[in-house]
Amino acid sequence: MESTKIILDENEMPQKWYNILPDLPNPLDPPLNPATNEPIKIEELEPIFAGELIKQELSSDRYISIPEEILDIYRMWRPSPLYRAKKLEDILKTPAKIYYKYEGVSPPGSHKPNTSIAQAYYNMKEGTERLTTETGAGQWGSSLSFACNYFDLECKVYMVRSSFEQKPYRKSLINLWGGSVVPSPSNETNFGRKILKEFPDTTGSLGIAISEAVEDAAINDNTKYTLGSVLNHVMLHQTIIGLEAQKQMEMAEDYPDIIIGCCGGGSNLAGISFPFIKDKLDGKSDVKVVASEPSACPTLTKGQFRYDFGDTAETTPLLKMYTLGHEFIPPAIHAGGLRYHGDSPIVSKLVDEGLIDAISYHQIEIFDAAIMFARTEGIAPAPEASHAIKAAIDEAVRCRKTGEEKTILFNLSGHGHFDMSSYDRYFSKKLSDD
Repeated sequence: MESTKIILDENEMPQKWYNILPDLPNPLDPPLNPATNEPIKIEELEPIFAGELIKQELSSDRYISIPEEILDIYRMWRPSPLYRAKKLEDILKTPAKIYYKYEGVSPPGSHKPNTSIAQAYYNMKEGTERLTTETGAGQWGSSLSFACNYFDLECKVYMVRSSFEQKPYRKSLINLWGGSVVPSPSNETNFGRKILKEFPDTTGSLGIAISEAVEDAAINDNTKYTLGSVLNHVMLHQTIIGLEAQKQMEMAEDYPDIIIGCCGGGSNLAGISFPFIKDKLDGKSDVKVVASEPSACPTLTKGQFRYDFGDTAETTPLLKMYTLGHEFIPPAIHAGGLRYHGDSPIVSKLVDEGLIDAISYHQIEIFDAAIMFARTEGIAPAPEASHAIKAAIDEAVRCRKTGEEKTILFNLSGHGHFDMSSYDRYFSKKLSDD
């Protein structure tokens, strides 16, 4: 049987990130200052973000070089492997070919270090001593703690309370690499205390956790804030995934007809798809890109495309994005990394302009897909990544019915080793579709 694993040599790892901004058919709507409704100025962002990250956020350069210090840490797990899911194809009896890029090989077990390493590096270079952030399922929080450890930075994580309780071992990972973590809302910020007073039993949300992390950074001079998804520079850093996948698909003498990523804030979808969307914009392909999200937090499929705050406390700039409203608190589904009320402005614009399709799924059918994948391909996927698996399975079944021999590529953005309590609830039939 032909090899099902396609590996790039370390020397073939991309040396630059791809910035899609200059290739967008229409310019991105700028972030606005909520007090003036005018485009935000660079100096207004400097108290919160590292200067180099602000430059990348607004950059018109198509490719941005990756510093050697970042590449050196990337080499711990990159290039990541691309697999052909032959056993899954066989059980589905589909003529489609299914490939997946596996980001679970990173030390924290997800795609998130692609940007956490970069953000920690640039902050360290500018003299920052401490970073704050929010995290949903804990993939981002553990990845930032991992990165801060290498650049001698203090790390403080505000973890959405529902995931804090559901996923204790991600908390342990944050501590393992030297970071500290508290459930959000917490008693450590003014906004956290306000929410706890009004809603003492709240499960929390990423919007609330962002508010706490931003407040923490704003009142401490040695501290900057970092975000694990949504913003343009995060999308940029993740494109190393798709750039590698392009080389690996070429090695396989194949090219995707369909590309799929789960979508909460949009970073892993952007990472796998943006380099291929460039091919489409250049007239080299007609690839279909699909964002798969939870029905319990259907931002792209049921949200509005408009300006909204990125956080619940209304402290962030206004972003033009698909949103369910910044006060929306989703049900406590086990795909905690997808419980965000908004989406990346770039991903949102591409959805609005028809370059990305969106679909939503309920929780139980996601776990059904995860079980099928684990029993054929052997990898236990995170609940977030299982949204991409479900969409890939549906596309493959559609090909079985039509007889089309399409090539499907999806991003398996993380493993589920610390999600076993979620799987336990599935097997004991305690999961519900919110």
